[in-house]
This record gives sequence, structure tokens and C-alpha cells, in this order.
Amino acid sequence: MNTLFSNLDHQFMAQAIRLAERGTYTTSPNPRVGCIIVNDGQVVGEGFHVKSGEGHAEVNALAMAGDRAKGSTAYVTLEPCSHFGRTPPCAKALIEAGVSKVIAAMVDPNPQVSGRGLTLLEQAGIETQSGLLEQDAKLINVGFIKRMTTGLPYIRCKLAASLDGKTAMASGESQWITSKEARQDVQKLRAQSCAIVSGADSILMDNALMNVRWTELGALKSHYSPESIRQPVRIVIDSKNRLTPDLAFFTVESPVLLIRTSIENTHHWPHFVEEVKLPSSLKSEQVDLAKLLKMLAEKGFNEILIESGMTLAGAFIEQSLVDELVLYQAPKLMGHEGKGLLMMPLVEKLSQAKPLTFSDISLVGRDLKITAKFK
Repeated sequence: MNTLFSNLDHQFMAQAIRLAERGTYTTSPNPRVGCIIVNDGQVVGEGFHVKSGEGHAEVNALAMAGDRAKGSTAYVTLEPCSHFGRTPPCAKALIEAGVSKVIAAMVDPNPQVSGRGLTLLEQAGIETQSGLLEQDAKLINVGFIKRMTTGLPYIRCKLAASLDGKTAMASGESQWITSKEARQDVQKLRAQSCAIVSGADSILMDNALMNVRWTELGALKSHYSPESIRQPVRIVIDSKNRLTPDLAFFTVESPVLLIRTSIENTHHWPHFVEEVKLPSSLKSEQVDLAKLLKMLAEKGFNEILIESGMTLAGAFIEQSLVDELVLYQAPKLMGHEGKGLLMMPLVEKLSQAKPLTFSDISLVGRDLKITAKFK
């Protein structure tokens, strides 16, 4: 425990972190932030950042606190912003409200603004501290932090397989290997992602929609209305221009990026579809995946979910572009002729195997959910 902070400090910051988590499915591309305003040991205001373009956590908490914010301590999970964006700077709002002290869990990871918010507060005579429950705060915003510090989004790859590692029968039959509960859990992964990346094969073979279906969100439905859930951008790598507008995929009206190495203007696409031309990799005729991820980061995407077949998922992993693997493993055996989990042709020796560290193992319905991070 950091001796700079009291037990009450820890309790209030933990409360702010729980508030921040409420923005998991709505806030992107902005970071998820929570704020607690405390005066005389009592919480007088609380708020979290609900949606990009709307009030930030500090502003929402100050609005609830009103005059009771004067002389208070603000606990905020991320350093208050110091710049004008779509909303005024939060540091300025805290100063104008007469807050006496601000404790931030972490400083802003953006190297262009990091520390400026706290400096602005200090220059106004407000006491500041940072680092309280920092690791917990970082877990809320792994995508935002990675994009700010590396220029790349945080990449999760979702896979589903039988206990013997098969994703489909030899005939291609694959619905459904995992349970209803596991499929609902995948909906939550989609809902927290800025975008879902898939390949043309998955869309053509599975007739997939790749959207978030509110009806399948389980317990989350009681916390979020259908309108409040942000649909991720659906990204399809279609190097050979095989997709056509008559597919079920294009009946869902949410943003789509079609990634091509060449664009043939032979189709009239719905208004929500954008074709993007990217160069192919030097080693193949396929889209350069590293350049794709860099482009997505530049568009403000923090967290990307890969839901694809064994070839595309294997290519991302083989090129060390994936941060986290989420595997749902069903308690059934499908035999040696079933289709495997990943295709990674460049991994020929055990020394080339991709090492991971398990971060969580749990049961979802009857299935095993394994979350592992690449070293």
C-alpha cells in the first residue's frame, strides 16, 4: 500500500474506478473515466464519462456536487484534461468549482499532454497527487493507453474450439460448438470493442453479421438500453473483392470498412460502407496487417476484436500483432479430421512457438474461457 494515501483514499478511488467501468460499452474512442467528489468525508458528487462528445466524468460529478464542491477532494481515475476538445478542459472546471485537492489514479498517457492537467491545477493552488490504484485504472483503458503510447490499438483475438482444438468439422459444420452462454459473452467482447476485424471467408461461409445484438447481452440488458450500446465498426479484409451488397452482412446498418488491395467499382454499396485500399505485404499478396492496425489507430480505435477463421487469425498472431487471446473451449471432442484452431505456416520449430501467460480462466456456461496475454 502506498503510504501517501489513506484507507479512505483507496476506498474512494476504488469507487471512482467502478464508475469508470460503467463506460466500458459506450465511451470509446475516449478513455473510460470515473470521478468522485468528497467533502468532509462524504461523497457529494459522482460521475463517469458516458459517451464521446458528452460531459466528462469530472464535469458530471461537479454538476451533482454543486456548491458542495468548494473545498472538496476530487478522486479521478485519469488525470483531468487540460485542453479544449469537443468539451472544455476538466482541469479548468475543477479550478472554477473551488476544489482543494485532486487525486488522480494515473497521468494521461498521451505524451503531448501528460502532466499538463495536474500542472494547471497546481498553478491554481490546488494540491495534487497521482498513482493511487494506478494498475487498476490502467486495466480499464488498455486500448487507449496502448494507442497513446505506441500508435497502435490493443488487439484481442477471440477463438472458439472443442477440447481437442477443433473449430469445425471437416465438412465445415461449426454451429454451434460453444454454448449459448459463451456466445452471449462474445457479444460483450464485441460491445466493448471499437471495431471487429474479420475476413471475407467468415462472412461468406457463416453468413455472419458481426454486430452487437442487444437481445443476447444477458444481464447487461438491465444496465444499457438498445440505443446506448455503440455498434463497433465492422472491418472485413476482402483482398480478392469477393463480397457483394446482397449479403446479409450489409442488411445491418452500422459502419463497415472493406479493406482491399485494389478497388473495383463494380458494386453500389450501402451508404454506411467505405472501401479502403491498403498495400499488400511484401511477403504475400495479402493486406499488410501492420499498416491496417496503424490506420485504425489513426482513426481513433482503441480496442480491436479479431473474429475470423484460422488463416487470418493465425496471420495476426504469427506477425506478433495480437496482445490478448480469448479462447472459449467446449467440452466435446471432434476428431482428428476437424479443422484446426490456427494456421501459422512460419512456425516450424518449438523454439518459434508463441509464448503466452494465462491471465484468467473461468467457466462460462459449460465452456472453459481462457484469457491469455502474449509475452
